[in-house]
Amino acid sequence: MEKKSHFVRREFLPREVPSISLALLLVAVLLLNALLYLYLNKFYSSLGRVEPDPGLCPFGHFKFGAAKNCSPWLSCEAINREVRKLKCVGEGAVKKVFLSEWKEKKVVLSQLTNSELKEDFLHGLKMLKALQSKHVVRLLGYCEQQFTILTEYHPLGSLRGLNETLHIPKYKGMNTWHRRLMLAIDYVSIIRYLHSSPLGTLVMCDSNDLDKVLSQYLLTSDFHVLVNDLDALPLVNRSAGRLVKCGHRELQGEFVAPEQRWPYGEDVPFEDDLMPPYDEKTDIWKIPDVSNFFLGHVEGSDIVRLHLFDIHAACKKKDPAERPTAQEVLDTYRKVLTLLIREAAMPGTREML
Repeated sequence: MEKKSHFVRREFLPREVPSISLALLLVAVLLLNALLYLYLNKFYSSLGRVEPDPGLCPFGHFKFGAAKNCSPWLSCEAINREVRKLKCVGEGAVKKVFLSEWKEKKVVLSQLTNSELKEDFLHGLKMLKALQSKHVVRLLGYCEQQFTILTEYHPLGSLRGLNETLHIPKYKGMNTWHRRLMLAIDYVSIIRYLHSSPLGTLVMCDSNDLDKVLSQYLLTSDFHVLVNDLDALPLVNRSAGRLVKCGHRELQGEFVAPEQRWPYGEDVPFEDDLMPPYDEKTDIWKIPDVSNFFLGHVEGSDIVRLHLFDIHAACKKKDPAERPTAQEVLDTYRKVLTLLIREAAMPGTREML
């Protein structure tokens, strides 16, 4: 009997061990997928929703950071009395921007510099008020009579300084393909939001070159993207036959979409009245170039580019009607992120064997 018992132990023990290992692996994979699902679900819920954010204040109000109470937008009187300019931090064709202080908090005060462009300034204010969301810089107050706008301050500045920021020791840990792809997803989420905004389909016209595009967006301290400058945001209304033109001057270069360039050749002088209008698909044309900047040249970024090749090729279709919508681009970006996170996680799972 002892010999038989010994034989049974030698016969069946090796079969039980792989079964236990397989069960442990299955549990690990299920747990990993559950964690991945929860992470991505939380991540996607923070992206690109057109619905109002329940964390936002009612129209005409704002709050700072984790503050519980909302305050009314500051009036002319309050801005003049309570806001103190510290220094000029930028100046464009329309306005001058000052780092300022309000109740010991850093804020940004923007003032019109060219009276001939007051309509652009007021249009930007109108857009800023109407489009308050997780995608848009927070409005704190304004004074139409004095052509003044007060917004939240973001110390990392515009996206033009992204690469420099990522080389600061404090932020080097953010300089990964994963974080960079998330910034690109933020950007496409903003384009999607503008194309399906509460006001209708809006086109981001201040985007004639990469540097100009990057200057329109802010990088937040928790590494998200906000649109900051809404001065040039015309409305497309196809049902009413209303298309747009981004300015009244000739646009050139490969960065702008083909339909934004003068179609009649060099022998015909440019005339604004003869320039055909276009729609929001000009924004789609520019997405690959902007995303290429976001992805940079870190380990893994070329793999991301490979996965995005087909959607980017579609964005560069000469016929605007053949380009994808911003929603379709966003869906593809999200799928690529999910796929690459899963692929990055699986080698760790295999090592548990």
